[in-house]
Amino acid sequence: MTITERSVEPGSTDGPGRGGHDSPPATPGTDAPETAQERVNRRWNEVLQETRVAQTGVQILFGFLLSVAFTPLFRELGTLDRGIYVATVVLGASATGSLIAPVSIHRFLSGQRMKDEMVEAAGRLMMCGMVLLALTIGCTLLLILRFVVPGVLAEILVGGVMLWFGLCWYVLPLHLRRRAERRSRTQDA
Repeated sequence: MTITERSVEPGSTDGPGRGGHDSPPATPGTDAPETAQERVNRRWNEVLQETRVAQTGVQILFGFLLSVAFTPLFRELGTLDRGIYVATVVLGASATGSLIAPVSIHRFLSGQRMKDEMVEAAGRLMMCGMVLLALTIGCTLLLILRFVVPGVLAEILVGGVMLWFGLCWYVLPLHLRRRAERRSRTQDA
């Protein structure tokens, strides 16, 4: 059974005790626990906000990448660099598609009482889009640094940046989630 759609009241905000996608019930002295409808509406609004941030970055980067092919230096690219460029543009287009997809999903499914499914699908597309965006940034950086830095230093620097992305975007959130789960289990015991 799906959760029925309900519009969020203008001016409503997430209060204390409502952080994260699957917040535990509020503790005494804080806001009342969310209903299932309030939770799915809050999660949908969070996805929309996250999408706006990611879309802006990927669209600016993708626009830059498209313009590169029309510069005089592009003609001087070797076969490997052209391959990196093509991969970068394809990754950027794919990231753009994934990060804009929640808008299309919403348009097609709005009013169908499928908000919980929309939130789930949009969340998965956002994660996919973020991976594609990280790869796009890594390839862009590789393409640029191969012109600026001699030897394998470009690859080493890009590897370091990609490691940093992995730590910031994936490892840290997973670590925080596991720590919160352990804390929750300890408090329940």
